[in-house]
Amino acid sequence: MELAIISGKGGTGKSSISAAFATLEKNVLLADCDVDAANLHIIFNPTHEEEQVYIAGQTAVIDYAICTNCGICKDYCRFDAIHLIDGRIEISETTCDGCQLCYRVCPCEAITMIDNDKSRMYSGTFRNGKMVYGRLAPGEENSGKLVNMVRDKAKAVAKSNGLTNIIIDGPPGIGCAAISSITGVDNVLVVTEPTKSGLHDLERTLELVSKFDLKAWVLINKFDLNTNMSSQIEKRCADLGVEIAGR
Repeated sequence: MELAIISGKGGTGKSSISAAFATLEKNVLLADCDVDAANLHIIFNPTHEEEQVYIAGQTAVIDYAICTNCGICKDYCRFDAIHLIDGRIEISETTCDGCQLCYRVCPCEAITMIDNDKSRMYSGTFRNGKMVYGRLAPGEENSGKLVNMVRDKAKAVAKSNGLTNIIIDGPPGIGCAAISSITGVDNVLVVTEPTKSGLHDLERTLELVSKFDLKAWVLINKFDLNTNMSSQIEKRCADLGVEIAGR
């Protein structure tokens, strides 16, 4: 059984709830798919039995022994990542999208593409079972693909160790990484908080989950901070036919 725990916004306590589930469950596979800000390894301090490099795209680099600073690459760059500084063409590593257009138009073949290989995926053991998590390097993209990599590894580790339950700590929001975290799971638990933004983002998250025809429950964390808002969330969930799993 795969349970994905997600939230519409950061700060709802999603990862704390995921950690609580992993603590209560014995012989579980815990997959931290919040790859932009993975932190469950801080709580559980798993052993690192395997480390894999994740290629998060490519970045263009210039061979200045060949470059004539003609500026053609700068003229073609749609991401404003190439500038002429003190008479020399320079490519910004943080804004380069890796589209390869500069590499293709350079008349001197002075530009090459290098892999962005700073991101990692780890797997190991923690006190209640096995853990797999990914860490996307700052500024790198394609977090959804890293989530897929983490989930595939989690399934393989669970199968090889006879673990039937997988808990996925997904990222907040409704972007590609969140979609990758819930695709094909058995159940989704959406963690929210009793605030207006919490209700707004909960509605967006439930809409996303419904598009994948998945069973969803809602957990209202910190519900007693604003009981009136908690009641509004419960009413909205009732209108949508979504059960409250806890508060």
